[in-house]
Amino acid sequence: MKIKRKIIEIEEEKCDGCGQCVPSCAEGAIRIVDGKARLVAEKYCDGLGACLGECPRDALHVVEREADDFDEKAVEEHLRESSPPLAPPSAAGGCPTSRLQSFAKPVTCADANRPVSRSGGGASALSHWPVQIKLVPANAPFLKGADLLVAADCTPFAYPDIHRDFLQGKVLMVGCPKFDDAESYIQKFTDVFKMSGVRSVTVLTMEVPCCQGLPVIVKRGMAAANADIPMSHIVVGVQGKIVRRE
Repeated sequence: MKIKRKIIEIEEEKCDGCGQCVPSCAEGAIRIVDGKARLVAEKYCDGLGACLGECPRDALHVVEREADDFDEKAVEEHLRESSPPLAPPSAAGGCPTSRLQSFAKPVTCADANRPVSRSGGGASALSHWPVQIKLVPANAPFLKGADLLVAADCTPFAYPDIHRDFLQGKVLMVGCPKFDDAESYIQKFTDVFKMSGVRSVTVLTMEVPCCQGLPVIVKRGMAAANADIPMSHIVVGVQGKIVRRE
């Protein structure tokens, strides 16, 4: 049924096909077709504009017009039937780490405990891209049944053994509750917990006050999703020591 509502409009002449908007649409409403971002179907677009900030060419806008009504059940079926469409490599640009990637070879415990050499020979426990909260699609394959590590983006710099002690065997989502939009984070975690069957959550923050909103955001996402998931909160001091476990 057509109604007047807000919906995404893509200016084809501005779009360079970089694909940065694709992962940010949790409904899978955008894909790259013939080198341009296209709306898959009007009913998949909720009109909230989560994709807007990812476009480097300002080709995406929210407009109000006659369109098919947003259909949440159709979105759920669409997401079940297909993985999020990925943007192909583009000579025009786009960040490679915004595209979904899962690394086939798991890192062993021996690898994770291997000391980092001066030549950069230490092993990484990272299993996927993207890692930024706002870029990870809620239905990303690597989230299915995952043990999730939600880390404030200062923590890897303060705690040097994050790969060995926290990331091994976990899926990572990174963000800053001070500089990013808290409500968009809550919605993202709500969608993740509804769609992905996450088994556990570890929240890693700094001891500074601005970090303490991150576990609250995760808990609000759980509550909105009616999800009961074990969660632990680990606080890192400014000099890199663990100061508290909750």
